[in-house]
Amino acid sequence: MNQTTNPVSVNKLLQDLENHIQGFQYGNSPAELYEPISYIMSLGGKRIRPLLTLMAYSLYKDDYESILTPASAVEVFHNFTLMHDDIMDDAPLRRGKATVHEKWNANTAILSGDVMLVKAYEMLVKVSPEKLPEILSLFNQTAAEVCEGQQHDMNFEKIDVVSEEDYIDMIRQKTAVLLGFALQFGALLADASKEEAQKLYDFGVNIGIGFQLKDDLLDVYADQAKFGKQVGGDIISNKKTFLLIKAKELAEGEEKNELEKWIAREDFDKVEKVSAVTEIYDKVGIKTLTESKMQDYFKKGFDQYNSLSVPNLLSFNMLLELTQDLIHREK
Repeated sequence: MNQTTNPVSVNKLLQDLENHIQGFQYGNSPAELYEPISYIMSLGGKRIRPLLTLMAYSLYKDDYESILTPASAVEVFHNFTLMHDDIMDDAPLRRGKATVHEKWNANTAILSGDVMLVKAYEMLVKVSPEKLPEILSLFNQTAAEVCEGQQHDMNFEKIDVVSEEDYIDMIRQKTAVLLGFALQFGALLADASKEEAQKLYDFGVNIGIGFQLKDDLLDVYADQAKFGKQVGGDIISNKKTFLLIKAKELAEGEEKNELEKWIAREDFDKVEKVSAVTEIYDKVGIKTLTESKMQDYFKKGFDQYNSLSVPNLLSFNMLLELTQDLIHREK
């Protein structure tokens, strides 16, 4: 690795990305179709996925401004999935604001989401013609896997037993593959080798699985003041997270009976249930087990990242630091 030009800061990348996303013309008429798109895209968010595309590109080339439109396609696609997920979950809020189906209606949210997917392709095809077939193929595979992951997650709600393997594969599809694609995409646009791009994809997928396991853990063990949402929400809803799956597998005797009782109970005090189930988790060592599994995936990802051969050491370190900051977040 060589130290070449000074990379721009993460804040500069984010600012340029945000300006580009907000300045993009999604369409005007009928207003009822396009206003929801501008609305959900204006709600912000961390913009992690397109930022990863820009940062992966910057490992190999300096002119990240040339790929702002295709990088933004990743964010438009991500928000399309959120718009439809919110309908499926009947969620009232997204980033503290009314969801599209609440502000307008479900039919409008479905149709606007459909147009968002079309717009994502419109932005994606702004890549060089020789790269387009491969990029489209990888994007299509990723998009299908995200949908498969969502369906698996919904299927899990209807069955009693979910294996650890099936759960990990579900979060890989639903969450991690888009992170992997975002990195792979940036590398390919920068003319990195397929081997380097694949390493970045694998890095993103493993880090993404680790992120979701961390979310599962934070939902139970986070500091309420820092978390930004109700601690124990997954416990209250009996969501089949890694923690619950492993607790059902490992609990025996009195702990097993107590856990099954709380899962089956329909009328309960939320605080009491969260406290009781968390106590069972503590007794069977779920926190340590989840942390260990999470760290396994983070290590696997960083091993892949550290095997890269990139020309810009400063950009390499910047992406490394960003990932580590995300890993150590407390909300």
